[in-house]
Amino acid sequence: MNQKLFRDLSKSIKEAGKIRRGQKEPSRVFRYDAVDVRNLRESANVSQSQFARMIGVSVDTVQNWEQGRRKPKGPAMVLLRVFQKNPKAVVSALR
Repeated sequence: MNQKLFRDLSKSIKEAGKIRRGQKEPSRVFRYDAVDVRNLRESANVSQSQFARMIGVSVDTVQNWEQGRRKPKGPAMVLLRVFQKNPKAVVSALR
């Protein structure tokens, strides 16, 4: 790794540490509205177990999302957002 890249990376890591400790504000923050998993599932007219199989997660995961104990993250959140926008397309693609 050349010196400039190393300095930039070191600077970035130090800045991330300050942000994490609350010593500096992040330059941008991304916030995502929660997805109502129960309404999505009911709109597809499927049970929790069917919905879980359809999107490739466990029934426990769906139950935790629906009861607010956990929140979907990463690819699951993206899939649920697409489902929210166009449920017929997602159901068709996943069945």
